[in-house]
Amino acid sequence: MAEARAAADRPASAVEAIEAVAEVTETTVPGVAGPVPVRIHRPVEPPGGVVVYLHGGGHVTGTLDSYDGLTRRLANRVPATVVSVGYRRAPEHRCPAAVEDAQAVYRWVLGRTAALAPGSEGRVVVAGDSAGGNNAAVLVRWLRDAGTPPPAAQVLVYPPVDAVAYRERAYASHTECGEGSGLLNADGLAYWDYYLGPDGDPASPDASPMRAASLAGLPPAYVLTVEFDVLRDEGEAYAAALAAAGVPVRTRRWDGHLHGLLGDPATYDDAEPALSEIADAIRSALTVHGAPVQI
Repeated sequence: MAEARAAADRPASAVEAIEAVAEVTETTVPGVAGPVPVRIHRPVEPPGGVVVYLHGGGHVTGTLDSYDGLTRRLANRVPATVVSVGYRRAPEHRCPAAVEDAQAVYRWVLGRTAALAPGSEGRVVVAGDSAGGNNAAVLVRWLRDAGTPPPAAQVLVYPPVDAVAYRERAYASHTECGEGSGLLNADGLAYWDYYLGPDGDPASPDASPMRAASLAGLPPAYVLTVEFDVLRDEGEAYAAALAAAGVPVRTRRWDGHLHGLLGDPATYDDAEPALSEIADAIRSALTVHGAPVQI
C-alpha cells in the first residue's frame, strides 16, 4: 500500500501542466471525526454554481494535491467553483468514513453558496470518479434519507457500486477487463478489502449503493464508463437501476479507453473531450431551475 500511495499521490504538478484558475484557497470543514480538508478552486469566468468533488483512488490513494490538475480544469470548463474534499482514507478509516466527510462538506457548502458562487441561487452538484463516484452515489442517498436539500445532479465517473458482485465477478467486464492493463481485478479486490476491513459488510448500501432498498427520489445522474474497465458493467447496471427507479439518467461510454480516462490530457487523448461533456452536463444542471433537473 505504501508503494501504491507513493506512486498515486504525487502532486499533479509533477506529472502534468497545471491550469490557472482565478483563486485557490484551502480550509477545513468541521466533520464528525475532526476537521476535513478542502481545496476551493474559483474559475477564471464567473461561476454558475458549486461542484463538490470527491477524488478517486480506491478509497486508499488520491489527495487534494494529486487531483489538483483535474479539479482546476473542471472548475474552468463548467465554469463552477469546485470544492475538492480531502476525505479520510482506508485502511486507517473504514467505510463509511469517506462519506461522512463528504456529507459534512456538502452541508457546509449549502450554507455558503452565495459566497462560493455569487448569484448561483444555491445550485450544487456532487461529482466523483472511481472510489469518489462510489462516495457520491452513497452520499446522495444519505442526503435523500436525511431530508437534506439535494444537489442538482450527481456525476459518477466509472464508479464501483457493488462489492458483492465484484467479488463474485458477476459482470462480464469483471472477467473481460480484469487482467492486463488499467485497474486490475486483483487491485479492486484489495481496495475493497482495505475499505471494508475484516468485519465490513460488502452488501451494505453504504459500501454498495446498487444494493440500496430504493433508488427512487435521487437527483438526476450523469454516469460515465469506459470500454476496457473492470468496472464498466457495474456502472452501466447502476445507471439502468437509477433509470428504472424513475431517476433521470444520462450515460456515456467512452470506447477504446481504460479506467482513469480523466487523468492527464497529455496521456489520455479523450480526457479533455470527456471532461468537456461532463462540464456540459454540470452546467445544464446548474442553470436549469425547478424539478426535475434534466442533464
